[in-house]
Amino acid sequence: MRIVKIHFLGTTGYHPNNHRQTACVMIPEVGIIFDAGTGIFRARDLIQTKTLRIFLSHVHLDHSIGITFLFDILHERDVDQVLVYSETEKIEALRQHLFAEPLFPVMPEFEFVAYDGNDIVVDDLSIKTFPLKHPGGSVGFRVDAADKSMAYVTDTTAEPDADYINYIRDVDLLIHECYFPDGWEERAELTGHSCLSPVCNVAKTASAGQLYLVHINPLDEDDSMLDLEAGRKIFNDLTVARDQMVIDW
Repeated sequence: MRIVKIHFLGTTGYHPNNHRQTACVMIPEVGIIFDAGTGIFRARDLIQTKTLRIFLSHVHLDHSIGITFLFDILHERDVDQVLVYSETEKIEALRQHLFAEPLFPVMPEFEFVAYDGNDIVVDDLSIKTFPLKHPGGSVGFRVDAADKSMAYVTDTTAEPDADYINYIRDVDLLIHECYFPDGWEERAELTGHSCLSPVCNVAKTASAGQLYLVHINPLDEDDSMLDLEAGRKIFNDLTVARDQMVIDW
């Protein structure tokens, strides 16, 4: 597969801050977006395909509110079809609540698609979903091409023996949430989020190539809460993703 660009459009969780929008990662060349947080407004200038596929890990508002932005995202863009993938029960929740008439009376032009357990093929990519531990449920994504692989994992509590490690083994690129610094393990367990060292241990156990951290606590505007030096002692190739960062894959 050719080299494509991965755009980090939103790298925080819960709410935006002065430097980060909420969760959204885009691969424009193949028309794929992972999560529709507030950062998705930036997708408008990046659209390259006739079909846009938005994969929701779950439907907490910091990951789904962006599908209400589609009127502006699609304005004067040559897109024929927008598909929003989610779990069946989550689709019904979005229809009944996010798009309830008193809240959002006019539906944007898109189609919901339910995950059915089978791999989703987009161009020469195969996308697999797998369950994650998070209040209300969440899924992660593994993307495989002939010569490369990546995984997107958010929101969940990282543990060295987490079941999802079996789904992400040997990926070249791991994008993983890291909401809390070490020392906040009890809070992480309560909220279904991750601390730094467990995330690094997951990457090490999975034999990932590179690790990019997302879903950073919005109160940590300069990443000072994360002890990256300590994290790199566990997994060296570690980067904190920032909004509008672009990397090759």
